[in-house]
Amino acid sequence: MSKQNVIAIFDIGKTNKKLFLFDQEYKMVYEESTQLEEIKDEDGFPCEDVELLTSWLKNSFKKILKDDRFEIKAVNFSGYGASLVYLDQQLKVIPPLYSYLKPYPQELRERFYNTYGGESLVAKKTASPVLGNLNSGMQLYRLKHEKPEVFSKIKFALHLPQYLSFIISGVIGSDITSIGCHTNLWDFQNNQYHSWVKKEGIETKLAPVMPSDSIAGCIDGNLPVGIGLHDSSAALIPYLISFKEPFLLLSTGTWCITFNPFNNKPLTDFELQHDCLCNLSYKGQPVKSSRLFAGNEHEQQIKKLAKYFNKTIDYYKTVQFDLQLYNNLKLVKTFADNLVDAMIGQSDFGKRDLKDFDSYEEAYHQLIKDIVAQQIRSVNLVMNDNPIKKLFVDGGFSKNQIYMRLLAKAFPGMEVFSSSLPQASALGAALAIHKFWNSKSIPADIFDLKL
Repeated sequence: MSKQNVIAIFDIGKTNKKLFLFDQEYKMVYEESTQLEEIKDEDGFPCEDVELLTSWLKNSFKKILKDDRFEIKAVNFSGYGASLVYLDQQLKVIPPLYSYLKPYPQELRERFYNTYGGESLVAKKTASPVLGNLNSGMQLYRLKHEKPEVFSKIKFALHLPQYLSFIISGVIGSDITSIGCHTNLWDFQNNQYHSWVKKEGIETKLAPVMPSDSIAGCIDGNLPVGIGLHDSSAALIPYLISFKEPFLLLSTGTWCITFNPFNNKPLTDFELQHDCLCNLSYKGQPVKSSRLFAGNEHEQQIKKLAKYFNKTIDYYKTVQFDLQLYNNLKLVKTFADNLVDAMIGQSDFGKRDLKDFDSYEEAYHQLIKDIVAQQIRSVNLVMNDNPIKKLFVDGGFSKNQIYMRLLAKAFPGMEVFSSSLPQASALGAALAIHKFWNSKSIPADIFDLKL
């Protein structure tokens, strides 16, 4: 039996670590998933066990190379951002892999921004809201000033996707999608590292930048290994390859993130204050995005609804859009003094009294109406003067009939699509190095779109 030609993609999330195989038509033919136990850093804060992750990745790769069903033609990686792995002079890991959720020392934060021109100036230049450890460059700044003995041992600081590539390829490199995503490292106005990176001696710890759609090297001279990509940027690649006219992508999950790859205007103070940022696409172009914590709110509110109306937790999945019920909603009151301010907190629904609703269905329509009201403002933040004809919605809310109807109603000048693209980050990482392993053309039907 002949083996099937495939590309292997390691897709490393905070919770789930996955290995996918895609065939030459980019259909997923194999999936492996695991969750790894966290450990604690020296301060007792939970963090990724980088040694356990390394071991799992190596063992999974060895196992799949031996699988008689598949011929591995290439390998690439997508991974979560804002996380750095430190290597010493012998290229051995210096643990731990600190969590980006760890609180950042206030005194150190103030010292940094006071030294380099203030929060507003640095944020606008680096397209990075002030996010503490979520600005990965600030992790290096903290090490230098709080743990100079550790900092001095660092030969290279690699973002997680490039460390994953290093495990397999042995090649040290940086990638612009990881550097250019709210790291505080990249000066978007001058298209180079920010001056503070050089002044603090951090630039010497960063590996040479390699194109995101290039390979780091080859195993045994014939198996291409990609450099790895930041997962959010990787998820955009299938859309950027397939659609040339301006579009928006609304990726929904715990966070609902609106990406506009066609808005390269510098961030304003107003946008930064309302949780907008820029990241760099795999081609090095700025992509403006806005974030909303709507998936998390939905998860919390359906628990309250289920308890109050004595329904199962997933009863919301049975609720169909009812135009008459929607038009009859009595609670038109909004609670935010400034409607724009609502998007950085929760929607109005958390302030409503469930006694005002006659049924679960009525309350759920109101919940989605309130969430969509926020979502409209979030989308509008990254719109620009260019006409946008298409809005693609993927993730959890793309399957929610009420959400999709109300979103389409809010943007009558756009075609609003529900996009079914499972494992978009992994697929994007595969497409990024298409030319190195796949002689076939990229198929036109990698999307399942519903208008």
